[in-house]
Parts: sequence; C-alpha cells; structure tokens
Amino acid sequence: MSSSGSEVDRWLGTMARAGMERWRDRLALVTGASGGIGAAVARTLVQQGLKVVGCARTVSNIEELAAECKSAGYPGTLIPHRCDLSSEEDILSMFSAVRSQHSGVDICINNAGLARPDTLLSGSTSGWKDMFNVNVLALSICTREAYQSMKERKVDDGHIININSMSGHQVSPHSVIHFYSATKYAVTALTEGLRQELREAQTHIRATCISPEVVETQFAFKLHDKDPEKAAATYECIKCLKPEDVAEAVVYVLSTPPHVQQIGDIQMRPTEQVI
Repeated sequence: MSSSGSEVDRWLGTMARAGMERWRDRLALVTGASGGIGAAVARTLVQQGLKVVGCARTVSNIEELAAECKSAGYPGTLIPHRCDLSSEEDILSMFSAVRSQHSGVDICINNAGLARPDTLLSGSTSGWKDMFNVNVLALSICTREAYQSMKERKVDDGHIININSMSGHQVSPHSVIHFYSATKYAVTALTEGLRQELREAQTHIRATCISPEVVETQFAFKLHDKDPEKAAATYECIKCLKPEDVAEAVVYVLSTPPHVQQIGDIQMRPTEQVI
C-alpha cells in the first residue's frame, strides 16, 4: 500500500504537532522577531501554544504581529521586547525582565543576524564589528544567559536553536558576503561546541543549527541597500525558500522526543538552486 506525498506530509505534520504538546505554555525567546524568519518563527510558536518573547531594536512590527495572533485566537502569546542585541547591557536587562515576569527561558532561538557589504580587501572595520557583534557575540551571550536560566530552574529539556546559514558551510564567490560568511562559520563551530559542553555538563538540553540558503526576506535589500534592483534579482532568479519553511524546520526540531539527543544541523536549499 503506497501513500501520496501529500499524505506523508500531513502525517509528518500531525506527528510534529503532537510532539509540540510538551512545550505548550512554556517560554521561547526569539531574537530578531520584527520580520522575516524571526516573525515567522514567533507566529508559528504562538500557534503551537507557547509564550514567545520576541525581541528586536524596534518593536512596532512585533506589536502588530502580537495583535494579529491575539485576534486570530492562537493559544499562545507573543510578548514584544525592545532590545539592541549589539549591547550586552540590553541583553542582560532583557533576560532579567524575562526572569522576573515569566520565570525564565525554556527555548532560545538565536535568529537575529545582519550583513554589511564590507569586503575583506576594502571593507570598513565598523561594518565588520557590526556583523561580529550581532552574529557572534549576541548569539553567544543569549546562549549563555538562556542556559543559566534553564540551569537555575532545573530545566533539563530546554533547546537552543541557532538560525545559521549555508554561508556557514561554504564560501560564496560574492566578495560582499565574505566577512558575513566568516561569522556564520563561527555559528557552526559555536553550535557544535555548545553541544559538547552541554554533554559535559550532563544535561539533556539540546543544541541545533538550522542553515537555510536563499530565503525571501528583506535580507538582500538591507545588504544591497544602494542597489534595490540587485537585491530584487536575488529573489527572482529561482523559487526561494519562505520564512515559513524555516519556521516549520524549527517545529520539527522542537517536536522530536527528548531522547533524540541531537539534530545537529538542518541544511536547507531551494530545490531550484544549483550551488
């Protein structure tokens, strides 16, 4: 007896949602939740009944999304929080607020990231620092604070998910993203290092990377802010991934049983992409 692809997809979707029941009413932190992948992840987790703290430097978009989720009758709640992830003080203040208002973090999704068109031969040091501060340091600080939050509350089934990139696994010939790629290679190393340290700590908290390739967001428009036609062309040459595709990968990772120690990395490419 054979099953169609759609039947298999529905079955997998049902299984994933069943696995999400244990997360109902628990708290997830999603960084960079004002748009793109972060907003899609936040919405999906609220649909699954989680309390979600969505943070970004500007929260107007998150506030709008929170209102949409509420009016749609989703079982979870989206809580906007303003945080400049380039500032450790802001990050620590956010975790302190989460601790006092919601007890702590059970899931940390490090989604925030940025790219500047600063090449290795002529790029600005300020551009490099911007990328390093958010893509590497902020991710590491959030990871540390999330783990400490779990540890102090004896949460042994938490999950830390880093939204990485295929640029963290291969170096593109496009010079404007070479430094960005270096920060994403760092995320690959940090996630594996985190997995090892969690095992050394004899905890069942898990660490996962999700590494998408071209996702149709505002990313290219911010990278090529002075050349909108070039940015638009990034998304027109092939059928790109959607933010919701990455959000579904997050649900899949979270829905696996606690004894599945490690889904280390999910690498995602558009079907039409060659390299």
